[in-house]
Amino acid sequence: MPTFTALTTLTGKTPAEALGEAMERLTPEPTGVGVFEVEDGSGLWEVGGYFTESPDETGLALLAATFEAKPFVISELPETDWVAHVRRELAPVEAGRFFVYGSHDADKVPEGSIPLLIEAAMAFGTGHHGTTLGCLRALDRLISAGFEGAKVADIGCGTAVLAMAAARVWTGDILASDIDEVAVDVAEVNLKANGMEGTVKCLEAAGFDHPDLAAHAPYDLVFANILKGPLVALSPDVTAHLRPGGYAILSGILNEQADEVVKVYAQSGNNLAHRDEIGEWTTLTIQRNAAI
Repeated sequence: MPTFTALTTLTGKTPAEALGEAMERLTPEPTGVGVFEVEDGSGLWEVGGYFTESPDETGLALLAATFEAKPFVISELPETDWVAHVRRELAPVEAGRFFVYGSHDADKVPEGSIPLLIEAAMAFGTGHHGTTLGCLRALDRLISAGFEGAKVADIGCGTAVLAMAAARVWTGDILASDIDEVAVDVAEVNLKANGMEGTVKCLEAAGFDHPDLAAHAPYDLVFANILKGPLVALSPDVTAHLRPGGYAILSGILNEQADEVVKVYAQSGNNLAHRDEIGEWTTLTIQRNAAI
C-alpha cells in the first residue's frame, strides 16, 4: 500500500502547531501529523502529514494560504521506503562556503560555493539539523582563519557530509568512521554521488577503535558529531589522537550540556576556541594545548 506525504514550512511555532491541528481535520484524514523546528536559526518550522490515500490537494493549498505557509509538497512513497521520507524535499542548506542539497535542488547551487550532494539515507546528518550545520559553520570558520587539515577524522560520520566537506577543501588523509555499518555504506554512496571516490576512507568502528584510525594519527582536525555521553567518554581518545595545536569540532550537545563538555575537554588538555548555538544545540570548537 502506498503512503503519501504532504510537507510544508512556515515561520513560527504557534502557526505551525495550528496548521498541524488543522491538517488533522482533512478528509481523507492523515494517519499522522508532525510539527518540527528546522534547527538552522531561521525560525522556520516544518509541518507534514502521512496519508494512506491521496490527500486533498485543494484543501492543502487552502491551508497553506490560510497559515501563510509554502505550498505543500506532496509525494507518494512505497510503504517501506522510509529512506525517501528522510529526503522530505528539504530546502538546501548554506553554511558559509558549503552548500548542502538534494538532487532535486541541483539547479540552485550558487556559483562559487562548495556543493555537497546528500540524498535520503538511513543515517543521521544531512546538514539540515542544527548539529551538522554547526559543524559545517565551524569548519568554514577555521578555513577562513587560514587553518589547513592534512589529516582529518570524522568520528560517527553518519552521511559523511563533514568528511566530504573537508575533502572538498584539502587533499590528505581523511577518514570517516561510524559504529553503524549502514552509515558506512551510506557514506560510500554519498562519496560516489559527489564524484569523490577515494578521497575519504570509510571505516566501521566504535570511536577510534580501528587500526587505520590509529595509524593515521595524530590528526589536525577531528569531527565528533555524536551525543554528549559518548563525547565525554571519548575526551581522552580525541585528545590523544589530535596533534598539539590541532582542533576538534564537537556537536550533538544540548545547550545546557555544553559547559560540562567544555570542562571535561579542558581537563584532558584542550582549550575552547569557539562555541555556536543553533536552536537547542551547541557546537564546540576546541584546540589541543600545544604544550601537551
